[in-house]
Amino acid sequence: MAQVKPMRADARRNYERLLKVAAEAFAEHGESASLDDIAKRAGVGSGTLYRHFPNRQALLEAVYVDAIEALGSRADELARKLAPGEALVEWLYEVCLGTIEVRGLKSLLGSAVSDGSNAALTACATHMKSAAQRLVEAAQQEGTLRRDVEPVDVLRLAHGVSTASELANGGTQHLRRYLSLLTEGLRA
Repeated sequence: MAQVKPMRADARRNYERLLKVAAEAFAEHGESASLDDIAKRAGVGSGTLYRHFPNRQALLEAVYVDAIEALGSRADELARKLAPGEALVEWLYEVCLGTIEVRGLKSLLGSAVSDGSNAALTACATHMKSAAQRLVEAAQQEGTLRRDVEPVDVLRLAHGVSTASELANGGTQHLRRYLSLLTEGLRA
């Protein structure tokens, strides 16, 4: 078994600086922030950025991995506290809220639930689909969610609810209403 060679100190500093600058750039400009600008602001060349992050998706995921993992953990917390159907709805609300409030997270969710062949391999897709699956199956067993609903369906619909809320007023004012309209249609 091959050992993973630890990063040199300068490479580690570049990696950390790229993550910090990328988080700032995504917060300012969304997921379409210029990667060349990120590299320049981090004080490294574009080649260094691409050595650490081969594409935009990899950089987005590295920046938001903690947020994605927190959403997965939050699904389990809600499942312990609430009835299955309620836990699913509350988790979907928090997912929608996160995708509106954290610029760039929506792009990750969209990638995680697309039909793209590489999406299934990302940590984002794994965490989100796994959390959704646990909540969907529990709600179906409880009898509050239709049997024909797939976990990826609710994630795609949550992405749509976020988009609808943004289109309505650019914020979260209508989020609960739109989610309620959606979940009523998913009930068993």
